Amino acid sequence: MICNSCQRNIADGSRFCYNCGAQQVVTGAPDMASATGGPRRLMRSSTNKKLGGVCAGLADYFDMDATLVRVLWLLVVLCGGTGILLYAILWIALPLAPYQVAAAPPAQTPVATQAGN
Repeated sequence: MICNSCQRNIADGSRFCYNCGAQQVVTGAPDMASATGGPRRLMRSSTNKKLGGVCAGLADYFDMDATLVRVLWLLVVLCGGTGILLYAILWIALPLAPYQVAAAPPAQTPVATQAGN
């Protein structure tokens, strides 16, 4: 997938560009609620994690940019000090989201041709 703003390659199905932060228009990719048939669940991210995946999981749940959630979390840690304890509790309590496996197109095998036999 290519970012609409900076034209760099990003992961398929991304809602935000990892390079410039621009929100992406995702078409044809079902969200978690429609894929499972129920409401979204708060889970730790298994793909976009820096430490434990808590901030990325919160960002997915609230449909926000993970970098913004990480910066807000850092401000809570620096100002209030209770962010570290809350992060540790969420790291233990939240289940890890299953890995999203993209279906790869079938590999095309070249057709063998006979040369002069």
